Amino acid sequence: MLTRNYLIRGRVQGVGFRAFTCHEAQKLNIAGWVRNLPDGSVECQAKAPEEILKKLEIKLRQGPALSRVDEIIIREVTLDDFPLPFEQRR
Repeated sequence: MLTRNYLIRGRVQGVGFRAFTCHEAQKLNIAGWVRNLPDGSVECQAKAPEEILKKLEIKLRQGPALSRVDEIIIREVTLDDFPLPFEQRR
């Protein structure tokens, strides 16, 4: 199991990005959360096997129809407290 932090930049707020991410992560049975940040980006933390996280990363790069993903910064993190099912946070 790996734990990753994703910082997604672009047109990712006000376009349903959190709901999209939550839906895709729940389909993949990933533990974690997604939230909007004050600077207009979206942060996601996810815990799953590497092959499952790769599938999530593909979805994050696509985003929902009205979004535009300019950049994703991915970091490995060491956290243990992850909700399952995956949840949206404010």
